[in-house]
Amino acid sequence: MTEKPRAEPRIGFDSGPAGGWGSAKSVTGIVLREHIPLSGPSLLLQQNKPDGYMCVSCAWAKPAKTHPLEFCESGAKATAWEITNRRTDEAFFAAHTLRELEGWLDHNLEEQGRLTRPMRWDPASDKYVPVTWETAFEEIGRELRQLDPATVEFYTSGRASLEAAYMYQLFARIYGSNNLPDSSNMCHESSSVGLPESIGATVGTAVLSDFENCDCIFYIAQNVATSSPRMLHDLQDAVDRGVKIVTFNLLREPGLERFVNPQAPGQMLTGKETPISSEYYQVRNGGDVAALFGVCKALIEADDAKSAVHATNVSGSDAEPKDESAAAVAFAASMAAADKKHVLDHDFIAEHTAGFEEFAAAARAHTWDELERVSGLTRRQMTQAARTYAASDAVLLIYGMGLTQHVMGVQNVQMVANLALLRGNIGKPGANICAVRGHSNVQGQRTVGITEKASLVPLDKLAELYQFEPPRWEGHSTVDACEAILKGETRGFVSLGGNFVRAIPDTEAMEAAWQTLRLTVQIATKLNRSHLIHGEVAYLLPCLGRLEIDQQATGPQAVSIESSVAHFHGSRGRAAPASPHLLSEPAIIAGMAKATLTRGAVPWDQWVADYSRIRDAIERTYPETLKAFNERLFQPGGIPRPVPARERKWVTSNKKANFITPPRLFPDFGEGAVADGVLNLATLRSNDQFNTTIYGYTDRYRGVDGTRQVVFVNEADIARLGFAPGDLVDLTTAIDPQTERQVRGFRLVAYDIPEGCCAAYYPEANPLFPLSHHDPKAKTPSYKLLPIRFSRSHTVPIQ
Repeated sequence: MTEKPRAEPRIGFDSGPAGGWGSAKSVTGIVLREHIPLSGPSLLLQQNKPDGYMCVSCAWAKPAKTHPLEFCESGAKATAWEITNRRTDEAFFAAHTLRELEGWLDHNLEEQGRLTRPMRWDPASDKYVPVTWETAFEEIGRELRQLDPATVEFYTSGRASLEAAYMYQLFARIYGSNNLPDSSNMCHESSSVGLPESIGATVGTAVLSDFENCDCIFYIAQNVATSSPRMLHDLQDAVDRGVKIVTFNLLREPGLERFVNPQAPGQMLTGKETPISSEYYQVRNGGDVAALFGVCKALIEADDAKSAVHATNVSGSDAEPKDESAAAVAFAASMAAADKKHVLDHDFIAEHTAGFEEFAAAARAHTWDELERVSGLTRRQMTQAARTYAASDAVLLIYGMGLTQHVMGVQNVQMVANLALLRGNIGKPGANICAVRGHSNVQGQRTVGITEKASLVPLDKLAELYQFEPPRWEGHSTVDACEAILKGETRGFVSLGGNFVRAIPDTEAMEAAWQTLRLTVQIATKLNRSHLIHGEVAYLLPCLGRLEIDQQATGPQAVSIESSVAHFHGSRGRAAPASPHLLSEPAIIAGMAKATLTRGAVPWDQWVADYSRIRDAIERTYPETLKAFNERLFQPGGIPRPVPARERKWVTSNKKANFITPPRLFPDFGEGAVADGVLNLATLRSNDQFNTTIYGYTDRYRGVDGTRQVVFVNEADIARLGFAPGDLVDLTTAIDPQTERQVRGFRLVAYDIPEGCCAAYYPEANPLFPLSHHDPKAKTPSYKLLPIRFSRSHTVPIQ
């Protein structure tokens, strides 16, 4: 039965710890709701196992030694959602116009079940009607040949395999387009831009064994229980051996506070909880640079003081250290027991880095008053975090989209790198940077060429292998693609998965502009809103899911995926296909390519018949990255991707790791005038969703059941603004006044969040975000920071 919102939602109940019986009950509920009580559990036993399938949810790593159940609540929901026995078939589309379906909620659209056969939009009836694969490919090819390749976007979501992604980018480039926007543009592009400048790597440097070798973890702006619950096993193991976890996060999140392992009978029966964070600091929205600068300042000033004390002891002088605060002297004194001359790792800094003096000078120059005001933390809190950091020999620094989806996302990421470099916490066991990705293979797609940046792709090698001249111009990122659509410059949009129009900012303007496109092609497993907002010619092409057996001419096929810790893993589908009319993603890409292209020497049919040939082609293109790809595909623990920074080799212009000094602590639009009623909004995911996929209306960890139309606000702010918890408000964007952006009928929820801040769910709050509101370098939309205002609502909440 489809889950529905409640007329009277429940708000404010105690969620209990992460995991535990709540997680077990939630998994059981969705398995029964999707009518898979027998097939679901047996399939879950093979999830993330050595010869099984990689989860289609988050990108967390698959260990060499797996747990008995190597799946989490989120992964189980994703699996149940994919192998449901519900079907969105011909009869469904015959009964509903697209205009009618536009009024449905996101959850209700996807809950109709799996798509079963290729469809084409019929303008006369405003319905999708069946079409043969041959006709679909022929007509798509004809439309593409009539369009200028520079006006066509080839979008990719994060679920496509390495094999499909490689074929897709090759199809686009032979066609003549570098417009390859993808979901990375909307999440971790700040990492892909910021980390290369700092350490010469486009990805994090951490590996799973770092959890076993670290003695401290700095956990920054990522909600583990909702976004990557399997990591809780690694965090629990670290805590059990005495590792301190220092958390910086906007909200108090149960998953970062306490955990009951559903796979530990002792914990489940006794209710014994593992405390996760030993220190928990709630940073104001947008205050991340200031908070990290505060920790760095405390370290640098303590080092200055300790050096002065050491110099005094050596000289025998009784003179007091000059220009040092009492706190810094006390910090230095506390470090004396370590019997070290310095707080910082000066040998590492001298040998491996550049830019330290400029960065240190900037840290010294920032006053504690301004760091406290912007970060929302006290000097004592930032100094305590620095003490914990300095007392540890190997610190693992973990961060997520809470840092990257900002107008200062690149600077946030580079501040994490700065903190790591101060004590050489990179490139040694237990000490590395872990950038936690979202989608299951969003990182891997970039590895094999899904990028709008032509300079990052081995174009000469592609030209040699496939006998064509690739376009050399820089293509469109997601923001660029949206701008081109708004201007009427884009004419075609081909989407390999995803729910683009729901995921992007400026939703209302984008949906209006979308319908001016000539061609839209959507490759998908389930119906979503992007399939309803269409161009003049529109196709909906259903594909096999990763969990399904992919039978081709040479037998069942395997695909490959890259995890958040840059390891490649094989994946074999185990479920029966949802329909005999489904094609695999590689087969669909090959079908479109053969119908479209008039050049290039690509053995499309051979590749579809045997995916190992695609992997051979990937290896020829990226020989250093994927050596012996096929031979090692199911290697326990995965194939490690070479990341030179792990070995302290810096692939930067100066061959050094670089301290990069942020020019400011907060974005240009200011810290937010609380007295004027402006609050800074961050968007969140509930524990009943994955990105734009909404499984239900319960956010167990935040005490919300029966609705998603809520905004979490500090109780003092609710009172100061003249409201009460439970009141309905409209949210209005407080920047870019040329166009009013508003969402209506949101219920105020009093929550433990810093004053001056608020939070609402993604994608419901997306219409508030201007397309121009993004990091200037990475162009990542600033979904974690937007000034807004409240006004009393007279709108009934849209459930």
